[in-house]
Amino acid sequence: MFGINTPELLLILVLAVLVIGPTRLPGYVEKLKNLIREVRKMASGARETIKEEAGVDIDDIDWKKLDPRQYDPRRIIREALIDDEELDSLKSLKMAPGAAIASMMGKDSKDGATADSLDAVPAAPAIERLEEGQQAPFDAEAT
Repeated sequence: MFGINTPELLLILVLAVLVIGPTRLPGYVEKLKNLIREVRKMASGARETIKEEAGVDIDDIDWKKLDPRQYDPRRIIREALIDDEELDSLKSLKMAPGAAIASMMGKDSKDGATADSLDAVPAAPAIERLEEGQQAPFDAEAT
């Protein structure tokens, strides 16, 4: 449970008996029992509170559905930036990305993206390369 195997647990118990002593050991065992009992009461109380307030039993919750690793931040941002109508139309089109862009711009494309439909999409800016041996400019505000 805590990464402790049997020999390590026995060693801890022997050290506890030696350090605490046989006279005080029963009192500490009783305190440990009470602590475990209180933690169990708190856990069951929290479970009951959640069941009363939320109306859902913890065992009935689908924890895999709430796993944050399943969310794609790119999809979330894209859906947040696109209007609901455009998002519905993109989902219903199920076409090539270029054709989806062309259809959003008002151009008809039956076979998917064509060269004519992609003319309206702005091209990426050209990357300027430094000459051999030339140093990159220094930007004091860059992080």
